[in-house]
Order: sequence, then structure tokens, then C-alpha cells
Amino acid sequence: MKVVVGASAFGDGDSMAMQLLIEKGIEVVKNPYGRKMTQEEIIEHLEGADGLLAGLEPLNEEVFEKCPHLKAIARIGIGMDNVDRVAAEKHNIKVSNTPEGPTNAVAEMTLTALLSICHNIIWASQDVHNGVWKKRLGHSISEFKIFIIGYGNIGRKTAQLFKDLGAEVMIYDKYNEGASTCSFEEGLRNADVISVHASGKDEIITPEMFEQMKDNVIILNSARGGLINEEALYKALKSGKVFAFWGDALWKEPYDGILKECENAILTPHICTYTKSCRETMELQAVENLLGDLGYV
Repeated sequence: MKVVVGASAFGDGDSMAMQLLIEKGIEVVKNPYGRKMTQEEIIEHLEGADGLLAGLEPLNEEVFEKCPHLKAIARIGIGMDNVDRVAAEKHNIKVSNTPEGPTNAVAEMTLTALLSICHNIIWASQDVHNGVWKKRLGHSISEFKIFIIGYGNIGRKTAQLFKDLGAEVMIYDKYNEGASTCSFEEGLRNADVISVHASGKDEIITPEMFEQMKDNVIILNSARGGLINEEALYKALKSGKVFAFWGDALWKEPYDGILKECENAILTPHICTYTKSCRETMELQAVENLLGDLGYV
């Protein structure tokens, strides 16, 4: 039995997941690139593989067609946008993910990003490094109305952290009307902070929507870069319509886009889940899912 790893970092924080595979006598081949693989690279990597511990590499009809041995895919993480589940079913490939593992880590980093912006930590540090002693006036989270878009596990946890610090939280979830406390338009219009936790990859914040937002709004995105129109966000950051933006899941990774020109854009390299406990939990759960789908009990 052969299992290959698509995720760029697997077993770096702890060896429990890897050890579990080795104990079963399974051959494990890790990602040789240390980054997200292209379609051509994952096809080559999957040669002779029975199982895949998946990252964000493209997994579609063409990949499955060229990898006839593949029986199971275990996504290390929540998002499944890169997996064509209809094509996987057609090729009798079982697919799983780890929806609970990332919740705390992503919520914590979203809060961290907002606190860093509110208290001018990044810019104040740059000032001191540049020999400037300047005391910038910041904001408390309790001053804000925060609009949460998407109310799954991560959206709920993030909302609770914001509420605990005194913020007024508005919620919109397209798929859970019972959880929504406002319409999408009301949230955009009234929010001081917009925090995106929606699923899917279709654009939900279009160029026209920036005109509906308050001046100096803060936008946080831990979900998918493509959910927000990149060019419109760039223009809004440059004009000051958007005071600051933080994004961890970007439009293209590695990212080399136009937002690099914006000092008020805080860009991180898809590291929300990169805490020791989060990686251990997700990797172990993914391996258990994969072993189950490959017939190991």
C-alpha cells in the first residue's frame, strides 16, 4: 500500500500521524516541493498511489483519469474547492476532510489580525525600526460593529471571540438563515469590520459592493482570496475607502499580486492552521480517515 502527501507540510510538528501509517506497513512519500503542486506535478506524484493526504493541489477528472490506482483522498483541512467530488465518485475514489481541526487556530489568527490593525502594531513597529517615535491612536474592538460572513465552525468561534471583547456582531450565512441576524446588504452597509468565513470560491464581494461599505472599513479574509474582487479591493485600499485588509488565503499562491503595493494590506502565506496543536489534530484525523477508507480498521 502506498500513500502520498500533497500537503506542503506534513509531519513537521509531530510524527504521530506519520507513525500511524508506518505502523501499518504503508509506504509514505511526502511532497517533494514544499509548496502547492501543479496539476502535472500531482499526477506524477500520484503514480502507483492508493491514497492521498491532500493539500490544495488540483484534483479533477484529468488527474483521476491518469491515476487509476487512487482509492481515497483525505484532505488535511476544511476546504474542498480543489477536489472535484463528482469526478472522484465517478472513479470510485472516497473523499474526506477534517472540518473540526482548524477552528480554534483560524479564529485566533483572525482575532490577532484585527488586534494588530486596531492597535497599529505593525505600523508602530515599522516606525521604530525607521527611527520614528510616533504614538498612533488606535481602537478597541468594543468600538466596532463586526459583520461575520459565513457561520460555520470558524465563523461561530470567531464571532464569539469578538463578542467576548465587547464588539457588536452581525451575522450572515447564505445556507443558514436561522443563524443570520441581518441581510448581506445591511451587514456591508453598517459594519466597521467585515470578516469573511464563507465556503465556496465564487466572488461574493464584487466591485459595486465597496460603495455600500463605510469609509475606513477593515476587511479580514481567512477563507478564500477569490471571494473578494482583488482589483476593487486594491483601489479601495489605495483610496482609503478600506482602512486595512488582512488576507491569509490569497488569489494565487505563492502570491505576487497588486496588493503587495499596499502598505495597508497585511498578507500572510496561508498559515492560519499552522499551529502545532492544529496541525497535529488535522493530520491525525486525516490519516485516520484515509486508513478507514482504504480498509484499515
